[in-house]
Amino acid sequence: MRIHSLAVAALVVASVQAPAAQGTARSAQAVLAAASRAIGADTLRTVEFTATGYDFALGQAYSPDSPWPRFINTRYSRAIDFERGASRVERVRVQGELPPRGGGQQPVRGEQAQNQTIVSGPNTPWVQQLEIVMMPHGFLRAAAAGSATAKPRTIAGKPYTVVSFTGQNKAQVNGYINDQNVLEWVETWFDDAWLGDTHFEAVYSDYRDIGGVKFPMRIVQNQAGYPVFDLRVADVRPNAAVTIATPPPAAPPAPVAAPTEPLGDGVWLVRGGYASVVVDFKDSIVVIEGGQGEDRSNAVIAAAKQLVPGKRVRYLVNTHHHIDHSRGVRTFVDEGATIVTHQLNRPYFERMFAAPHTLNPDRLQKSKRPARFETFTTKKVLTDGNKVIEIHHMPGNGHNAGLSLVYLPKEKVLIEADAYNPAAQANAPVVMPVSPYTENLVETIARLKLDVDTIVPIHLPADNRRVTRAELMRMAAR
Repeated sequence: MRIHSLAVAALVVASVQAPAAQGTARSAQAVLAAASRAIGADTLRTVEFTATGYDFALGQAYSPDSPWPRFINTRYSRAIDFERGASRVERVRVQGELPPRGGGQQPVRGEQAQNQTIVSGPNTPWVQQLEIVMMPHGFLRAAAAGSATAKPRTIAGKPYTVVSFTGQNKAQVNGYINDQNVLEWVETWFDDAWLGDTHFEAVYSDYRDIGGVKFPMRIVQNQAGYPVFDLRVADVRPNAAVTIATPPPAAPPAPVAAPTEPLGDGVWLVRGGYASVVVDFKDSIVVIEGGQGEDRSNAVIAAAKQLVPGKRVRYLVNTHHHIDHSRGVRTFVDEGATIVTHQLNRPYFERMFAAPHTLNPDRLQKSKRPARFETFTTKKVLTDGNKVIEIHHMPGNGHNAGLSLVYLPKEKVLIEADAYNPAAQANAPVVMPVSPYTENLVETIARLKLDVDTIVPIHLPADNRRVTRAELMRMAAR
């Protein structure tokens, strides 16, 4: 892979709104036919390959401007049935960041198996179909069926033909074919509730001829400017006898619900997704943690207003910048809430609030409402003169550079995200070694001398139990 190739797409196409490539269907079909012959796409019905390398957790970086954290793939195997539109991935990964830094289920103890099966059907999300469409042979098939256009382009002095078609999400899918008729990379965009119109690029290099089919021995995928996969292929079996079982149909999405329960006078826990906490101030509402996306945030806001009628949401307290804890923040900006977050996050949040969401416009994309912030470095206190909310930074926690906990001293409730994620059952055995993220939480509670009875983990336990300080101490082997 050439050094420049990972950044070149941003220079070629500025946004998903760029005009369609000019050219005729005939010229595009001729280009596709030549490219298909060059790498054997016409004869490749199935493929199996094995690899080793790395995967990276999107949106789980230690700090706002860091790459996504890395995991080592000790075993990776994939089977693709191009004619059926089916794919099966089986991989084993181990910890790649030493010491652990960032999210993505870190720290991984020992080996972690992860499998994914996709069988394309009328209801398969386009972003899942892209796992096949973005492969070189899959792109050539999809482009040939997709009313593609073609035009020449010179990049860093090298000639390419850019073949483009429109994906199911109305974003362009572009393939860059060199003067040897070999597809070097594919790019498109998909919607993410936090990142917006997210650039997705797959770069292919070191093609080798295997039984009349050329296959890349190096595969790099990038999303939002950082790698999410970097694989070195070890073995390829073209037209292998591939059997990919159709996974059971997914259950229909449950109605968005936000059941609540009291944590104290004028304080409520909101369940039904990632936990949120609602606090009734004299003249307004404070929400702690905003949810995983717009639907969840709308439900939390509706629950807050039902619990505290006649008041507006004045503050949204954010524990850290990770994508699963920030996707709902945009909704609260549109609601008019002030975002309370660590000062490290403000520049990043401002960029994300300005990011275009044209593929799936959300409330903030439509309103363009400016964001308001209150940031802190070590500690911040919100109070109405009666209720008190303390927000404390957790220095030294490897999960996130700006990770913060929230403490309600009157209620003796501590709210935390990802420093301690409880097991499914309270009597689960202690896992050793103890996560350094959890050790940091215990040390922070002791250092701040917090009198804690109840812990609200944003990732609630599966049995919906009340999590106590005693449980935390047991699982931290203290």
